[in-house]
Amino acid sequence: MSTFSSLLLIEPLLKNLKKLGYERPTKIQSGAIPLILEGYDLMALAQTGTGKSGAFCLPLLQKLNSTEGKGIRTLVLVPTRELATQIQTSFDQYGEGLGISSFALYGGVDQKEQETNLRAGVQILVATPGRLLDLIKQRKVQLKNVETLVLDEADRMLDMGFKDDIDEINSYLPLKKQNLFFSATMAKNVNDLAAKLLVDPKRVEVNPTNSVVTKIEQKVYFCKSIDKFQLLKKILKEEKRDLVVVFTKTKEMADKVKEYLRFNRLASGVFHGDKNQKDREQALRHFKDGGLRILIATDIAARGLDVPGISHVINFEFPMEAQNYVHRIGRTGRAGEKGQAISFCDESEKPILEQIQKLIRLVIPSESFKGTKEAPGPWLQGGPIISKKAPTPGQSQEKAAFLDHSKRQKVVVAKNHPGFKNNKKKKKK
Repeated sequence: MSTFSSLLLIEPLLKNLKKLGYERPTKIQSGAIPLILEGYDLMALAQTGTGKSGAFCLPLLQKLNSTEGKGIRTLVLVPTRELATQIQTSFDQYGEGLGISSFALYGGVDQKEQETNLRAGVQILVATPGRLLDLIKQRKVQLKNVETLVLDEADRMLDMGFKDDIDEINSYLPLKKQNLFFSATMAKNVNDLAAKLLVDPKRVEVNPTNSVVTKIEQKVYFCKSIDKFQLLKKILKEEKRDLVVVFTKTKEMADKVKEYLRFNRLASGVFHGDKNQKDREQALRHFKDGGLRILIATDIAARGLDVPGISHVINFEFPMEAQNYVHRIGRTGRAGEKGQAISFCDESEKPILEQIQKLIRLVIPSESFKGTKEAPGPWLQGGPIISKKAPTPGQSQEKAAFLDHSKRQKVVVAKNHPGFKNNKKKKKK
């Protein structure tokens, strides 16, 4: 097995890797780093959790350190703000002490502050396509000095409709540059884009593109849709766990799950597209530092969410596409650690389960769950909407977090509910 020093990385990078606790390169790093240092264009196929950020961050830092140049010299395009922030953090951690500046550029935050940071001078720009194009057209960003273009999670960017944006951004870049293309899958549209951007590329592939990390223990519970809430509560209260990500298909269901957990004294954060950037960053920060141990997310977090210590991924609902199942459960079992992926499946979801099992070439172990009757609440579809006063929690970590992240409400009972009573006293005649 190779070592980081055998990849001819410079001493400051080796020192930072040791400080971060990385002892040996992953397969994608061993394959990609020498090729990038030699200046080849690269087509890299690897799942999330295989160390692919390090595969391009480390050699690009070394190249920037050994040569001189002005302005933005490395451009990394990514599909989401969260991934932009994480990659920019990786550049900072790996490159500590080198004096190489990096910046994450994305929408949803104040543009003026971003312009100030860009004017201060940036050598590495990690950006989402939309905000970058806005600033290019406003002449706030110049890309004429870019030496390397990285497309990370290229398949995800195409799925999100960024193809035209990528083509337009590329038109502002120098013709002569190094192009690095990272993707988890190689569908036709991905292959077409790679053929358009890459010049005589080398190819590195780690594991079959549809494989699942082998150390993840998978399980399916068959149950009614309405019983998923009770099953989730049962698992969260009984399983030995560290950090848990609960995936839902829609933002509305994510909010319902949070409300149900709140009434059952289980604190959680919500992470989806309707939340503004500040709230999403705050929820992610609380999750990372252990202030909240449960994060409820839509597929916006299926890729790019790299948080150490996630022991469980729970699919409250299956995703629309089988491939997203692979990305979801890849949030656990990272960096060689073990993890568990638990999925809830109602009758309507059996076809997507079949597609998933065909994709991963595995029959997932299963069992059935039957819930008991619960009092109706806003999380239960079809029942009257009842907002109850939040229970008064004790002093445990999760109960204390509950106080910080919940608003107490008065009881509001629907008039058509059997428990509704008109308690106003009648006036005496």
